[in-house]
Order: sequence, then structure tokens, then C-alpha cells
Amino acid sequence: MIFEKSILPFYAKAGIFFIGLSALLAILYIAQGIIVPLVFAFIIAILLDPVVRFLERMKINRIVAICITLLLTVLLLLAFIAFIYTRAVSFSNSWPIFVNKFTLILNQTIGSASDYLNIRPSIIYKWIAKTQHELITIDGTFLGQTIMTVGSSLVTLLLVPVYIFVILYYKPLLIEFIHRLFNATHQSQVSEIVTQTKSVIQHYLVGLIIEAVIVGTLNTVGFLLLGIEYAILLGVLGALLNIIPYIGGIIAVALFMMVALVTKSSPWFALYVFGIHTFIQIIDNDFIVPKIVASKVKINALFSILVVLVGNALWGIPGMFLSLPLLAIVKVIFDHLDSMKPWGFLLGDTLPVFQKNKK
Repeated sequence: MIFEKSILPFYAKAGIFFIGLSALLAILYIAQGIIVPLVFAFIIAILLDPVVRFLERMKINRIVAICITLLLTVLLLLAFIAFIYTRAVSFSNSWPIFVNKFTLILNQTIGSASDYLNIRPSIIYKWIAKTQHELITIDGTFLGQTIMTVGSSLVTLLLVPVYIFVILYYKPLLIEFIHRLFNATHQSQVSEIVTQTKSVIQHYLVGLIIEAVIVGTLNTVGFLLLGIEYAILLGVLGALLNIIPYIGGIIAVALFMMVALVTKSSPWFALYVFGIHTFIQIIDNDFIVPKIVASKVKINALFSILVVLVGNALWGIPGMFLSLPLLAIVKVIFDHLDSMKPWGFLLGDTLPVFQKNKK
């Protein structure tokens, strides 16, 4: 056991725990500009480490192997971004038409509902007209803020490859540092935690990529069969949103139904899209996730949703994507510490079997 058991009463330990948790969350929020790129770099470095080791076994110098791996990764990422950008430009050109059609449908729906319920919809109409104008016309201030935000994000993204290179190069140093933090009697336990953490992250991320490709392909094929416009873009967006558990699927199906409602002549297509999305989700949850994505560490639905919301509150969209891998790492650590095993059990999805006492 790495940490000795404390003799403090439970309320004292609980108070210390929540104070420490509050301080940790405050630090994570304040220093997110530094921490988020580092976390992304560590996770990506763990994912790319097998490729670097494979190139090293091919008698390639370690620095050259890391450079080759990073170059291939960056090229694949740039190709994906270019692919999405070309389709997003086409969608943005049709954005005013999309807003006008959706506003018209919304006005008709509100008018029918107000006649049926005998309600004056004038206030709602004014709000819709104002919102429509704001969506179509974007002023210079908004553009300036957007450019500054994108510029800041690009600077952060440029730092990530540097972090990844340094982490991969100094991996032996970092692992040795972790071992030296603990006594010799705990080295086997530390090695097990490090090994299992690497395995969990690698298995989870590779499975997630495969899942995204399969779900994106199924979405795109389904939308093409229905004749939905921007089928490829919607399919890719659906695959990316599907990475966010539970919440991402709700956002995706709402977006799909809105596009179908606006771009198709019959409202039945929105229901067809909902049916296709539901069918794909059944395939994803019953076949793809258990066979491909499911890792050695399983998190229950309650904490999966909770940690995604906390990640969004702390770090925004990047926090939603990072929340589950980080929680999986925390559970690995909890499962190997006797004092924290109840918390690891609470995070898991293994239900205890309750049996009635028989006389």
C-alpha cells in the first residue's frame, strides 16, 4: 500500500477531501490555458508511444522516430481539417437560407399552436425576428472576437506537438521520476498502475477512433439514402459528437432533424432521420462499444454524464472530450489504493448482488 491509513475521524477526512477537491478544481480552471494543452499532449503521447517503439525496433534513431510519428500525425490531422473545412464553407454559404427557412417553419408552427391555444404570439414573433437578424448579420466586433479566439487556439495547438515531442523523448525520465516518488516496497504497485494506465488510454483512444469512423460512415450512408443535404458534413459532426457520452447524441440528433426539416419538403424526413440515428445508436451501444471501445476500466453512466458536465464547466469543449480518459485514469489509481477502493467501486459499473437473508 502506497499511503498509510489515517487515524483521523471520517468527518475530518471528508472535510480535508472536499477542501482539497475545491482547491484542485480552482487551479484547473485558473490555469486551463497551460493545463489543457499538456493533458492533450500526454494523452496523445501515450497513444503514439507504440508507433515510436515500433520505429525504434526498426533500428531508427529515437529522435527521428518521434519526428516521423509526429509528422504523419500532423499530416493526417491537416487532411481531416481540410476535408471538413471545404464542406463547412459550402454549409456556411447556405446559412442565411437555412435560417430563413427554419424561421418560417417556426413561425407557422407557433401560429398554428397559438390559434389552437388562443394565445397571442406577437412577443414570440418579435424575439424570432431579432434572433434571425442576429444570426444572419454578423458585425465587426463579433468577427474580431472570433479571430482573436481562433488565433489564441492556434497558438495553443502549435504548442501541443512540442509538448508531445518532449514527453515522448523524456518518457524514461518521467517514468523513473514516478518510481522515485515512492519507496522500494511500492515499486511493483507503481509499475502496475503506470502499465495499466497506458493500456487503458491506448485501448480507449484507438477504440474511440474506430468507433468514430464506423458511426460517421453509417450516418453519412443513411443521410445519402434519404437525400439529406450536407450528408458528409453531418455524418462527420455526428461521429465527433458521439464521442461525448449521452449528451453528444442528443445534440447530434437535434441538429440532424433541424437540417432535414429545413432542407426537405416533407416534415416526415425529420422522423426518418431520427429513426436512422436511433438505429445507429443501437448498433453503436450494443455491438461497437462492447467489442471495440470497451476498456478494462468501466465508468457508470451517472459519473460519465457528471464528469462531462464538470469538464465543460472547467475547460469548455476540450474538457468534455478529456473528461472520460482522465476519469478512467483516476479510477485505475483508486482501484490500486486500499483506502480509495470504495471510491473506485463507486465510479465503476459493477452492480452488487443483494440477497435476502433466509431463516
